[in-house]
Amino acid sequence: MNPTEQLGKCAAAAVVVLLSLAAATRGATVPPPNMLVILVDDMRWDDPGCAGHPFSKTPNMDRIAREGARFLNAFAVTPLCSPSRATLLTGLYPHTHGITDNTERSVRSHHLPTFPQSLQRAGYETAFLGKWHMGNDDSPRAGFDHWVCLKGQGSTFDPELNVNGSSRKEAGYVTDVLHRHAMDFLRRPRTKPFLLYFAHKAVHPETVQRADGSLSDPNAANFIPTERHRHLYAGEKIPRRPNALVAPQGKPALQRPIAGLPPLSPATGSTDESILGRLRMLAAVDESLGEMLRWLEKSGRLDRTLIVVTSDHGYFYGEHGLSVERRLAYEEGIRIPLLMRLPGVINPGSEPAGIALTLDLAPTLLELGHAASPAGLQGRSLVPVFKGAAAAWRGDFLIEYFTDTVFPRIHKMGYQAVRSERWKLIHYTELPGMDELYDLEADPYELKNRAADPQARDELGRMKSALTRLVKETAGTTTTSNLP
Repeated sequence: MNPTEQLGKCAAAAVVVLLSLAAATRGATVPPPNMLVILVDDMRWDDPGCAGHPFSKTPNMDRIAREGARFLNAFAVTPLCSPSRATLLTGLYPHTHGITDNTERSVRSHHLPTFPQSLQRAGYETAFLGKWHMGNDDSPRAGFDHWVCLKGQGSTFDPELNVNGSSRKEAGYVTDVLHRHAMDFLRRPRTKPFLLYFAHKAVHPETVQRADGSLSDPNAANFIPTERHRHLYAGEKIPRRPNALVAPQGKPALQRPIAGLPPLSPATGSTDESILGRLRMLAAVDESLGEMLRWLEKSGRLDRTLIVVTSDHGYFYGEHGLSVERRLAYEEGIRIPLLMRLPGVINPGSEPAGIALTLDLAPTLLELGHAASPAGLQGRSLVPVFKGAAAAWRGDFLIEYFTDTVFPRIHKMGYQAVRSERWKLIHYTELPGMDELYDLEADPYELKNRAADPQARDELGRMKSALTRLVKETAGTTTTSNLP
């Protein structure tokens, strides 16, 4: 090879190297995505149409599932509003972050180390919108540049809002009022990526406090849709799971006699009208999502925006005779919807089967947002799941509930539970001898408690060991005893 040819080959190789470096640099500097998180209060995993519901109309949620991922096994680690909301924001178990129930937790909630704080430090413009529900204090929390918050549970009509520290009352249906604020935020001119964390009041009922301090029955006609949806689904037959048609058997904790309350039965479960009310409320949430998607698409931002639709926990539609006591560890209480869309990262139409938890939202968004993760997160980023590279993914997880006195039927029913891909053990911490063990493969509706079955003795031992391991692994460095 003569010197000229050699020089030409060297030059060509240098060009290839430079092009490769340029491509790598471009990849490294791809801006982090915008993020729109839609948190629907109390939405069951099987409420949207994309989950196979026979008549629920949720075309925009269905679009997210069709163009992104619908997780088949997503769960709340605590099926109760305030603790679960704190877990979604922090990536920590309630026994670590300290929001363990629905009582007044305002002070503590001002000190939560949330993922929006980390995204804000990484250059995001952040907004919170809707229902905070960790205490009644609606004042702005750290980590949010823009704040629009309902007071406490909020009201269905003409809600009172705290807008960046100032109180105001706005006319209209609460979902529509919050949606107007969401669109105002999305339409702002900006040079930074944004996070909009939109926590709906829907599909929670309008609860009214009685003179004696008790709450009105949420199983009554308190699920109030907007007028345009008041007759939606009229005449439709409510689908019921097989465990909604029988009284609980082999569940001593649920079968305890409670003064003033009837035994659990099909008659004590959710009424058809309450379920229709919830689905009608969900229609307004889906309409809101649809308008946001259309605006993002029209503005050229849709494919650069991560969309997440999820819930804080499930809800009972009469399963085991239950209605409002969603705090329990049965599948209907802990399963949640989880829909995510981000082209180039999440394959369209994918249905990941691995276990995803409320713990995982924070680390996932931090990784996608190129933000530093705080030490000690107890969840895992789902990004490897999107890439099909999630080796040694979790095979079980801890569920916990700290007893409270809101509903007499579940008083002293605090528990620690472990769910694996096949089995579930529920250990009631205040009710000796009332534990429950279920083979979810053979008994998906949790009708046969096998805790006392000699043929399940070995599996009971394995699940007890798994529970001990998970409690130890998730102990964390913070406990509820030293939190404000």
